[in-house]
Amino acid sequence: MNDARALVGHETRDDAAVYLLSPTEAIVETVDFFTPVVDDPYWFGRIAAANAFSDVWAMGGRPIFALNLVGFPVHTLPMEILGEILRGGAETAAAAGAPILGGHSIDDPEPKYGMAVTGLVHPDRILRNVGARPGDQLLLTKPLGSGIITTAIKRGIATPGQIAGVTAVMAELNRAAGEVLAASGAVSALTDVTGFGLLGHAWGMAEGSKVLLHLDAAAVPLQPDVLALAEKDVVPGGSKANLKWVAPHVRFADAVPHPFRVVLADAQTNGGLLAAVRPERFLAVQKLLADRGVTAVHVGEVRAAPEGPAIEVA
Repeated sequence: MNDARALVGHETRDDAAVYLLSPTEAIVETVDFFTPVVDDPYWFGRIAAANAFSDVWAMGGRPIFALNLVGFPVHTLPMEILGEILRGGAETAAAAGAPILGGHSIDDPEPKYGMAVTGLVHPDRILRNVGARPGDQLLLTKPLGSGIITTAIKRGIATPGQIAGVTAVMAELNRAAGEVLAASGAVSALTDVTGFGLLGHAWGMAEGSKVLLHLDAAAVPLQPDVLALAEKDVVPGGSKANLKWVAPHVRFADAVPHPFRVVLADAQTNGGLLAAVRPERFLAVQKLLADRGVTAVHVGEVRAAPEGPAIEVA
């Protein structure tokens, strides 16, 4: 980055770009869209919008407005379906406290939906996926497994309960969690768990912070039936690719079976926030999150890395 006002770019695989406006304000900018992950168009809209907004909260920011991004096969699908997608997105934007001020659409053989979201953050309060320090405690605010369960949906083998459960998790805004973590002043590093899975995003934090992230396998929250589906190889190709990519940086205990390793690398849609929290404030932050209705699970800790950055799963 040659522009001194560009505070955060792509160098550390952070969740959004940040650009300085003044000594007290910086723009947080992110964009995200994808093909349907559930069959219901309204819930697809809700999920895609929630996923796009998440990156602003993951940077410690506050979203101020959004633009729709739409690809839709106008000659092969009823326009009512598009209307439902946009209705879902609009309701999520309203819950996020940010209006949709426009957007762009194209005729596309496969439906796609998402948003470009603009937010604000104080330059001194940016939260990044780097900065974790030995002793910090790790918390995760959502269970893993959305990639695996949405694969079960695509294969027609998901139960109604699985569909309802994963839809609720994916559509849940990270607003409350992000606001609490940003206001706490106790977070050393923060990221949201999305396409690279827990292990992939944890590796970004470990590498950028030059630390070891120790994960307690037994503590990591999972959505119901996810491990059983992984044992049957109901796993998206992206999750398998994630595990192959990150495995050289992970020290797995022998007791951690392969299906569980896949779950840890499962590509998430609007997953939870992974935070490194200063140890003396951890319990207080966990309680603040609980008071806002967020279940934040203690999943590990940050340790020194004399042999270089890594993840340890035991």
